[in-house]
Parts: sequence; structure tokens; C-alpha cells
Amino acid sequence: MKFDIRRLDKTTSTNDEVKKVALSGAPEGLVIRALVQTSGRGSRGRGWQSLSGNLAFSVLLRPPLPVAAWGCYSFMASVAVGDMLRKCAPDAAIELKWPNDVLVNGKKICGILLEAGPEWLVIGIGLNVKETPKSPRYPATCLLAENAKLRPAEDILSDLLKSLGIWYGKMNREGFAPVRAAWLMRARKGIMHVRLPSEEREIHGEFIDLDADGNLRLGLPDGTETRISAGDVFF
Repeated sequence: MKFDIRRLDKTTSTNDEVKKVALSGAPEGLVIRALVQTSGRGSRGRGWQSLSGNLAFSVLLRPPLPVAAWGCYSFMASVAVGDMLRKCAPDAAIELKWPNDVLVNGKKICGILLEAGPEWLVIGIGLNVKETPKSPRYPATCLLAENAKLRPAEDILSDLLKSLGIWYGKMNREGFAPVRAAWLMRARKGIMHVRLPSEEREIHGEFIDLDADGNLRLGLPDGTETRISAGDVFF
């Protein structure tokens, strides 16, 4: 897959920029990277800090899979980021946290946001390279703080897109199964708390599996199991 990279000094959100061109019929593979985002956002509309020296970009895709399966492309993106990070930090513990975060040595280093329309999918990726955002929700880190092999942001972006293109092609050809298997190999598991977005409560349990639709299978203390389609995970 070929990527067309466009660079902006400043914008509100790279996802917003890509959505505009998606609506006008732009082909997949368009990438918009911004040095500064004034209104970057994460899941459920939360703010995302775009600090100087970090990497923020969005990719336009037009997946061939049914729209009902598009949510699973977030796991594909997580696996691609994890592959790239292993080259930068081969000695670090790199894990994937359900549903769309990447951890290095137990701390969040990357967030992924999917937004979709009838015929397009935008994947926004924020990677902490040189600066660690202040996060009241999760411990955070950056490549510099983890003694990773730092290279220019353009090189990191190139490697990440190469990895993303490989996994995107694999998922389009073979479906979610190989992505799910790769994600599970790298997943942060164990006991966790899941805060549900629709309810003011948390569910406490143990990671069991990721089902074929990307839902979290959680084992509850009473021996039963529940499946969760959306939520925030805390360890």
C-alpha cells in the first residue's frame, strides 16, 4: 500500500483534516501529520495533548471488509505500532492494552482513535516520542524516557506506516483472525478493572480472551463471564 504524506505545522485535529478530504472522495492511503494539534482528542472525545517532538497523524482507509468489522482495525493499528516499537526499544516490555492503547514498561506511549463514515475509516495515532504528557488516568511515558533508539520523527513515521500497510493488507486478505492472534500474543492480561462508558460503575475481573468481534471476555469473581464492547481498562 502506498501512502501520500501531507504535513501541517498546525491544525485542530489531524482526524478532522482527513475526514474533510475523505468526504470529498480522496483515495485511501492519505496521511496527514501535524506538528501541533490545538484540539487533539482521544477516545470518547477526551483531549489528547500534542506536545512538541511527539508524533500525531491520521490515515485514510477504505476497507473492503463489512462495516460491522471496522472496529477491529484498531487492533490492527495497535499490532503495527507494537511491531515498530520493538525496533526502537528492543529491550523494553511492549504490551497492547484493550481496546486501543500501546504500553511500554507498563506505561501508555500511544493512543489510537478510529472514526468512520459510510465509505471511509480514519485511524488517528498519537505516539509520545520526546515528551511525556501529564495523564490523570494512566501512567504515561515516551521513547526518550524509556531509553529507546531515537531517530527523526519522519523515520519513525515511515517505519510505522510500513508496518501498518503490512497488517492492513493481511487483515483485508485473511480477516481479523491473524490480527487477533498477534494482538493476543502481546496483550496485557491479568486482573483488571473496566469502567463502562454507559454506567457509573466498574467491573472487576480477569482477562480471559478477545472474541472474534474484538470484545473483551472478562472472568468475574463469581465464576461467570461477561463480554465488554467498550470501556476503560485499569490495572
